[in-house]
Amino acid sequence: MKYEHLLKQHQLKATPQRMAIIDLMHHRGHINIDDLYQAIREKFASISLATLYKNIHTMMDVSLIREIKIPGQKTKYEIEKEAHAHVMCKCCGELKDIPFNPNSLLKTSMDISHYKADEVSIVISGTCPECQKR
Repeated sequence: MKYEHLLKQHQLKATPQRMAIIDLMHHRGHINIDDLYQAIREKFASISLATLYKNIHTMMDVSLIREIKIPGQKTKYEIEKEAHAHVMCKCCGELKDIPFNPNSLLKTSMDISHYKADEVSIVISGTCPECQKR
């Protein structure tokens, strides 16, 4: 993945810190702020948590990354991609993408509630196949 091109495509300056953030998200898939901060400090020891949050929010503002709110857990972040939902294992915490376009659910919800909704996030919790074997 060409991170510099991806950042410029979203009208963002391709700083080394932003490219490292995108690289970590690309390789880990879903990552919470603590794990991201710990990993990013290995490359940029002087980066502050405030700077990390500022970069995260800047990239969220241009829809380059998105946050995944998981009930009872820390928010995770991922690179924005096609519409999908998530499944999460209650035992080991694994979080995976599943193909699903939630836009039909969003439209139906707006039709029923008359809300003007602009976002839908689906996290289905259960037990993964590996944990089921234990």
